Amino acid sequence: MFGKKPVLKEGTPVFSIKKNGDFNDFIFGMVTGIDGKKVGVSGVIVNPVGLKNKIAQGKTGERSQEILEHPTPDNVVLALVYRVEHENFADVLDLDTDKCDILPPKIYAMLDGWIRESLPEFINTVLSLPSGSERDEAKRVLRHRMDTLTDTHLKRTLYSVCRSLKILN
Repeated sequence: MFGKKPVLKEGTPVFSIKKNGDFNDFIFGMVTGIDGKKVGVSGVIVNPVGLKNKIAQGKTGERSQEILEHPTPDNVVLALVYRVEHENFADVLDLDTDKCDILPPKIYAMLDGWIRESLPEFINTVLSLPSGSERDEAKRVLRHRMDTLTDTHLKRTLYSVCRSLKILN
């Protein structure tokens, strides 16, 4: 309430979006330089192709559509339960035209870890398999992956997502 407002400077974690067809991809990374209203960002750009496919198939609700049209640091983790494509991002954002939100360091670390640890692939494997021994094995692999994570915030978030998807047992 009375804390300092975060300042955009080198090393600050940020979140942005980039239009990709009808929906937005999202970017999270670190500020690498500032020149007036131009901000250099180095990080990852994520294309949530799995969620886009679910929408195209009509298998989702309004919330999923909202996530892709208006991604925020708070809702993108819900897009990360399906297959994603990602690549390194190193570009300049214009503060006059591009969204550039400052991310809390814990949220940045969680999003970065989620992608770098390939968690969407593990979760999507469990969700896409029919009930049976293959799905049970995929759950065991996911649980083992969860147990080996060292970031407690990432581990807690993954546990919450898995519990809400009812894939823990």
